[in-house]
Amino acid sequence: MKHKILIMLLLFITFCAGSASASTFKMTSKPPIALVYRGSAGCDGCSEAVAYLLKKDTKYSFKIIYVGPREKVSIEHGLKLHNVVLYAQPGGDGTVDSAYRNLRSDSAAINKFVKNGGRYLGFCMGGYLADNYGFNVRANEYTTLRGAEVTTDDDSVVKVTWRGKPRYMYFQDGPYFTGKGDIIAKYTNGKTAALIKTCGKGKVGVCGTHPEADSTWGVYDPDGVDTDLGIDLIDTLMK
Repeated sequence: MKHKILIMLLLFITFCAGSASASTFKMTSKPPIALVYRGSAGCDGCSEAVAYLLKKDTKYSFKIIYVGPREKVSIEHGLKLHNVVLYAQPGGDGTVDSAYRNLRSDSAAINKFVKNGGRYLGFCMGGYLADNYGFNVRANEYTTLRGAEVTTDDDSVVKVTWRGKPRYMYFQDGPYFTGKGDIIAKYTNGKTAALIKTCGKGKVGVCGTHPEADSTWGVYDPDGVDTDLGIDLIDTLMK
């Protein structure tokens, strides 16, 4: 009888191990790792703002590791770390093409990470780059649209509907998105401002606005900080 119980226990453990996915990090004793890109494809302070937002998400208590060409950990090596569950691409200055030139060599690794079960989080430039990384998320410039609330690349605030509720958010030449997925937010002209979609075994979450922005970013937001919206996006992405 003892032998039968032991065999059944071993079979159960084997089954659980075999059916594990990227989301099982919640069952481990170590905190999940979130990688945040920091480098020339980003903008001053943007990486730190995204890292701060991730730290505010107490549901997951992420361990933050900055990755990039001048960081202690490269993107390639960071994505191979045990218990890494999320890669975050912050906003950036300059053109999408120039940003992607700095990241092209890591594009395949980022794509593979997500399709194998990881999560990609992109704000503004990070949303544009999701298209370049092969996630089938089409990102285009919002300011050029007919009916766009903002038509310049100046730092601004735009009104969106986030899960059907009106909110003002920091905006600076961000994208709108097309394609299938879970639409989280829309601009006033009906175009998608934030989207989450499945990609292979993983998920991609992109946002054209900046929920990580705070009062130091220099533009008055009638709603104050939008940390709650950023955490909502992260929590939905991690499910």
